[in-house]
Amino acid sequence: MELKLTRPICFFDLETTGIDVARDRIVEISIFKVYPNGNKESKTWLVNPTIPIPPQTTAVHGITDEKVANEPTFKELSGQVYAMIKDSDLAGYNSDRFDIPLLAEELLRAEVDFDMKNRVSVDVQTIFHKKEERTLSAAYKFYCNQSLENAHSAEADTNATYEILKAQLERYQDLENDIKLLSEFTTRKKAVDFAGFIALNDKGQEIFTFGKHKGALVEDVFEKEPGYFGWIQNADFPLYTKKVLTAIKLRKLNTKN
Repeated sequence: MELKLTRPICFFDLETTGIDVARDRIVEISIFKVYPNGNKESKTWLVNPTIPIPPQTTAVHGITDEKVANEPTFKELSGQVYAMIKDSDLAGYNSDRFDIPLLAEELLRAEVDFDMKNRVSVDVQTIFHKKEERTLSAAYKFYCNQSLENAHSAEADTNATYEILKAQLERYQDLENDIKLLSEFTTRKKAVDFAGFIALNDKGQEIFTFGKHKGALVEDVFEKEPGYFGWIQNADFPLYTKKVLTAIKLRKLNTKN
């Protein structure tokens, strides 16, 4: 079973300083790129996060401050990372909820204008949870009948994720070997930003999903309470959320002109 691709797809995995998308940083990134013609390439980078790696996090992935002290920062690597993914769809394990949002934050922090407008994502974990509800190691054992050596190594995790997706397509006849349809199957909700602070209502309009304006149209809130936009921009929200809200505000201003 090989993936039917109309454009490249990048399977990727991050090891980080923690699980806070807005505050934590990447310490290792591995990208496994598959092309429509079947060609493949893989790159893995250790990253100096510029902040301390907590001991409890090191206990999970084994990466210490000392190990990355002389490695490049993500900003220094951002050009290489973006060059590898810019023409591709994205895939990973729990990637829609964690890896893609955190990667987006790092790219925007490095002043790379990243978004998902012209690409889709496939979250292999969602397929697994909808079908079997297990962990990555169990998924690898279940679908590929192999033990996952070096779990929490970004390179091992990405290759396992790629193999699992192919095995899932073999196993489930109702799953189409089509990246766009797989993306739709793995999408949990109609979020506009990665973090889920903004979603689409049943009319396709952007609404807030939190706080005092939960359920309200973003455009209506900005019109009735202009200071709310400024508060969000100055608060500790993800950069991608701020980027999306800025685009909505500019769109509204342009329709008035």
